[in-house]
Amino acid sequence: MLIYSGTIKDFNQSVLLGEIADKIESEFIKKRIPFGQDKEYRSWDNSLRAMSLVLNDHEIDQDIRVAIEYQIPATGKRVDFIISGLNEQNKPSAVIVELKQWETAEKTSREDLVTTYVGNAIRAVTHPSYQAYSYAKTIENYCEYVDKYEAQLAPCAYLHNFKENYRNHLDNELYKLAIELAPIFLKLDALKLRSFIKSHVKKHDNGELLFGIENGKIRPSKALQDALALMMQGNEEFVMIDEQKVVYSTILRLIEMSQKLNKKYTVIVEGGPGTGKSVLAIQLLVELRDKLVNYVTKNAAPRNVYFQKLRQEKYKLNYVKNLFKSSGAYVNTEKNTYDCLLVDEAHRLNEKSGLFANMGENQIKEIINASRVSVFFIDEDQIVTSKDFGSIEEIKRCAKQLNSEILSGEEYRLTSQFRCNGSDGYMAFLDHLLEIRETANYDGFSNDYIFKIYDDPNLMRNDLRELNRINNKARMVAGYCYDWITQKNKDENAYDIKLDFDFNAKWNFNTTSTWAIDEDSFEEVGCIHTSQGLEFDYVGVIIGKDLIYRNEHVLTDPFKRAKTDQSLRGLKKDKDAELIDRIIRNTYKTLLTRGQKGCLVYCEDKKLSNYIKEIINK
Repeated sequence: MLIYSGTIKDFNQSVLLGEIADKIESEFIKKRIPFGQDKEYRSWDNSLRAMSLVLNDHEIDQDIRVAIEYQIPATGKRVDFIISGLNEQNKPSAVIVELKQWETAEKTSREDLVTTYVGNAIRAVTHPSYQAYSYAKTIENYCEYVDKYEAQLAPCAYLHNFKENYRNHLDNELYKLAIELAPIFLKLDALKLRSFIKSHVKKHDNGELLFGIENGKIRPSKALQDALALMMQGNEEFVMIDEQKVVYSTILRLIEMSQKLNKKYTVIVEGGPGTGKSVLAIQLLVELRDKLVNYVTKNAAPRNVYFQKLRQEKYKLNYVKNLFKSSGAYVNTEKNTYDCLLVDEAHRLNEKSGLFANMGENQIKEIINASRVSVFFIDEDQIVTSKDFGSIEEIKRCAKQLNSEILSGEEYRLTSQFRCNGSDGYMAFLDHLLEIRETANYDGFSNDYIFKIYDDPNLMRNDLRELNRINNKARMVAGYCYDWITQKNKDENAYDIKLDFDFNAKWNFNTTSTWAIDEDSFEEVGCIHTSQGLEFDYVGVIIGKDLIYRNEHVLTDPFKRAKTDQSLRGLKKDKDAELIDRIIRNTYKTLLTRGQKGCLVYCEDKKLSNYIKEIINK
């Protein structure tokens, strides 16, 4: 999505008249897209004046197009400035400019990271050249037009306030590769930036490239399970953006330090659904293949899918099983056996291990003990059963006991949205709908993300079935409100889920451990346990009677859960109403975020269905 576009002539005129920031702000408000208010307004005012001076040259075709604040497809990230047209060979070409108002920054020993004052503190952030490169690469990955017409994207960074005596902190051998991929221009380099732009964009193209980027077909987002085998072979299937790169480079550095200093580290990485926690964990696993490292998850569903995908690529079973482990595998492991343990879905860890939960002392403590560097990827809003023991507080407690240095907080929080078409607004909408937290922009999310409420579940299933025929990446899931009748009843005419309109379906449990990718599993319905940690192009969610709308509020009713449901085990008896309520809401948020391109919904409670329609219609 483009916030502003026009010719260089129009842009320079708007800057000269002092109205460019007002125009951009007006577009954000009109399109109902959240932005940084006064702080971001000032940055437009300052940085765009600097860009106008660079572009104010009689040798630059004034009909060349510029774009400001372009939201990269399938992410929540925005490109500051684009200059687009034709290059010397008459091929589509664009310069991607990352604008910074920094005055100073300092180099670090971490790959592609620097420190500077942002967010009211000194923080580690990606080098501006790496940031510009990652944004350009992501556009290439998602915009089919760029590939089809062989458009050349030339990324760079412009720090128009940067003090010259700090130059060597940004422009040095440490960041050589990133700077080669995306040159950096500082305060005294305006003429060099002008030359760079002129070398890549020679004349206008009547806005064709910008139109193609804005309106062209978007390539589908990659699901981790589909890209896994190529990642294991060292291919760059996902480009790390901003805070992902910060976490990645920091963990690699900690592993080096842990060996040199004989010291333990515990890293807590927070992030909501779709922020790339699992992708980051797999990328670290791949990078650390020469070390003793495991990807750890309590959830069997993603492990089984990963096993199957890698086995299809002829990886030996023992090799795969030695990389991907259950969280209960470290009960008797010696101290510091592993260089690194990457714990995904850490909120789902159990306290005890073993089939009867009678082994070991504490899974978190066992994992920290077993590894020099333990990394916990966690989202406390995805705790979905009474057995879920993982929490930030408990991880910190265990780390202190084992004398492991704790790293957590803002620098280790993933915020970029890569699922649900990169829509932060959709996530805010769900938080508002489920009354998980107050959100300011719940009523706005991209029209590119399909969200539809059905009155008839058969129609939802029919639409989803058609979508599944494309590539077998659509599935139905449901809240756990339906008894598992078919567990013991083998009658073909027996069903677990029976709804209005003669809708009948079975849970998927009886048939396979890889339901999410099987060719013949669409007609079966998954639950939280078989879908958490995985993603589809489209998901159809059946919201049962445990979530209802009454007296202008969305309420939960645990007594409408199935008798065979173990996720609330013990809680009803203990009357822990707050935790019960939290688990039900978390369950539906998790289910409603499994779709990369769209989510189709059927609610058993008609009042809830009508309420959601009202919100959408607003």
